[in-house]
Amino acid sequence: MKKALARAGLSVCLTTICLTGAPADAGPEKVRSIETASGKHIDEAALDRFIQERMHTLGMPGLSVAVINDGKIVYHRALGLANVEDRIPVTGQSIFEAASLSKPVFAFFAMRMAEEGVIDLDRPLFFYLPDLDFEIEPRYRGVTARMVLDHTTGFPNWRWFDPAPAERKVKSGDFYMKFDPGSKFYYSGEAYNYLSRVIAHNSHVDMEQLSRLFQSEVGRPVGMQYAYFTWDPFLYDHKVTGYVGGKPDRAVWPAGLPSDNSKSFSAAGGLHTEAVSYAHFLIAVMNGTGLRKRTIDEMLKQQVELPADAPSRVSDGDTAWSLGFAMQPTKYGIEYEHGGNNGGFQSGFMFYREKRLGYVFFTNCDKGAEFNKDLESLLRDGVMTK
Repeated sequence: MKKALARAGLSVCLTTICLTGAPADAGPEKVRSIETASGKHIDEAALDRFIQERMHTLGMPGLSVAVINDGKIVYHRALGLANVEDRIPVTGQSIFEAASLSKPVFAFFAMRMAEEGVIDLDRPLFFYLPDLDFEIEPRYRGVTARMVLDHTTGFPNWRWFDPAPAERKVKSGDFYMKFDPGSKFYYSGEAYNYLSRVIAHNSHVDMEQLSRLFQSEVGRPVGMQYAYFTWDPFLYDHKVTGYVGGKPDRAVWPAGLPSDNSKSFSAAGGLHTEAVSYAHFLIAVMNGTGLRKRTIDEMLKQQVELPADAPSRVSDGDTAWSLGFAMQPTKYGIEYEHGGNNGGFQSGFMFYREKRLGYVFFTNCDKGAEFNKDLESLLRDGVMTK
């Protein structure tokens, strides 16, 4: 009965149009035309209806979404419920787990640290910070920051959830490598966290202080008003509740390894933010602000081709990876994208650098991947799926 009431409450919220965020620089009655990558235009009211319908059909509790045209935020909505049981609405200050959308932001931070000489993209991380946990696999000593950012380290995604083949007889929880560093693509969150430890070590800060360094070097300069890699008091009242299968996800903090907690900077999946803040980051990438031109060009160029059986190639059509972003060739140009999945929190974005347009969204449920496919189809091709 409680679940039925919760869904009923969600339905009422959507049908009464809980639009708590207004379009940037637009009065409430002004109709704005939103351009898609195909050059087609969608009026604001039609996009509202599309998003509300998809939220209702998929049973999504809450959503934070922003659309970028010509390097500016032209559409922003904070919709639905941050907590279904207590009927707390999502607002412009509601904070979501970014999940793997943490990785592109961290990659930008790492490139900034490379500019400042804190790391060299092609110097093995072992020379900066050996890791006793990795010594069981001496091949790790060849891993570089570039390999981390383009997912060619040979590391598993997470050793706890991505176990070695049984014939290798690796004890559960022990580190192992899938292949030689630099030889091919394999997505790894664990590698990202290793690089974050190296940057903290070379910057003479601990993992909690690394979050403050990120704020000063990237967060504030690019305009991310709300962006937290570690716990912040603001989250007490503003972090939304995640839902899996319609039930609250009781995970206290996202963790890829048992040692991860709210005081440890998790480069792979620990960012907490919302759509406007993240949109400002994407705009910085598109405009080339916050990094030197040659740095952002290097970041966005193809580094590795994805194998035919790579999950993101099979499901999304991605063919390559840059330093932090998946790349997909389309008839409108190169689409850069990334998705995130922390179970009760899912997210996604896409953007076209030359066109300076894209979108980003965060939702507090396990329906974000389905929503992302529909939103991408609309804002890329101008096609509204039924």
